[in-house]
Amino acid sequence: MILEQLFHLRENRTSVRRELIGGLTTFLAMSYILAVNPELLGSTGMSKTAVFTATILAAIVGCLLMGLVANFPVALAPGMGLNAFFTYTVVQEWHIPWQTALAGVFVAGILFILLTLSKLRDKLINLIPSALKYAVSAGIGLFIAFSGLQTSGIIVANKSNAVALGNLHSPTVLLAIFGIIVGIMLVTANVTGGIFWGMFITAAVGMIFGIIPLPTGIISGVPSVQPIFGQAVTHLGNINSFQMIIVILTFFIIGLFDTSGTLVGVATEAGMVDKESGMVDKESGEVKGVGKALFSGALATTLGAVFGTSPTTAYVESTSGVAVGARTGLSSVFVALLFAIAAFFSPILTVITSAVTASALIIVGILMLSNVQYIDWTKFEIAVPAFFTMIMMLLTYSISEGLAVGFIFYPITMTVKGRWREVNALMWTMMVVFILYFAFVA
Repeated sequence: MILEQLFHLRENRTSVRRELIGGLTTFLAMSYILAVNPELLGSTGMSKTAVFTATILAAIVGCLLMGLVANFPVALAPGMGLNAFFTYTVVQEWHIPWQTALAGVFVAGILFILLTLSKLRDKLINLIPSALKYAVSAGIGLFIAFSGLQTSGIIVANKSNAVALGNLHSPTVLLAIFGIIVGIMLVTANVTGGIFWGMFITAAVGMIFGIIPLPTGIISGVPSVQPIFGQAVTHLGNINSFQMIIVILTFFIIGLFDTSGTLVGVATEAGMVDKESGMVDKESGEVKGVGKALFSGALATTLGAVFGTSPTTAYVESTSGVAVGARTGLSSVFVALLFAIAAFFSPILTVITSAVTASALIIVGILMLSNVQYIDWTKFEIAVPAFFTMIMMLLTYSISEGLAVGFIFYPITMTVKGRWREVNALMWTMMVVFILYFAFVA
């Protein structure tokens, strides 16, 4: 049987049915990206319908690579947090054209590919202190949750207090609040695809009460990706500033340990943690034997940039599919097929407003914030850089600047504590690079 030869189903104690159910579960859990990504990237001036198609293409390629090359039950798509950094920091705050930003994603993907093909792969992942990895993830969670509150109008700018509650009598704001409550209730109740169904219910209520206009249709042809396709390659020549180096570095670093961290999490959930031959060393926690999986993520990011979307990464929602039985790459292939089917439902995008996506941003933010539990807050030299990483992402409204502040403080506090020998060359280099960034670019 071809499927048996490709995915080793018996060896992994699974079946086609279990992999199908696992793939469907994972797809429902992560399908919110089909609405959120076009909404976010669309605010940069990119065509929302083209981004919708680019998102699907990137997800299909990523899932097929992960399934057929790595044989791992992880789904890939444009990542949350990275798309927010692309939109709010790179394009809107730094005024870098979205075409040039895509070129930055492309270069970061190439660097990621080169790294996965080298022997430095596992070492580089583990050169970044675990506390900072968790802090970055949690900080991004705060960032995207805040962006959801802001874009929906629940939180607004205020001259005296910086921010304040918005107009709670506005139908749009009330719809967003309703959506957040419904989404949280569904996820709390462990409803499969709770984020997706929360958005669905919110959109339906919005249409019923006339807050959201009805779509012109449900099924249509696949929207053209032409307006954004290939822009990453044709604008490579615009990468000629130190600011763009910071952009590429941020995409690269976050994408690297976001993907590797997710792979470890899914491996643990699937019971693949085996010190002798498995994915992760139980004692050191270092990532091992995941070259093909990381390569799949790197290639998906590179091709996704060509299609016209922000970095593609592994989705932690894949654990939901693993929880119901997925154990091989066949589940990822099924996710790819489901994304392909979803391509024909683009008219529904018109009902996915910021009020509808707010719940997804906030819930994902909450889930990402859970990583703070892995930071040793009792050690001040660790707590300081972790704290500044998270709080500065939120207060500067910039993921890269929050990451930069944390990376600067880490060598300082560790040195003062007498632990300077534990600070590796990469962290010292990063500290210097980010100091130069604040001195001459920010």
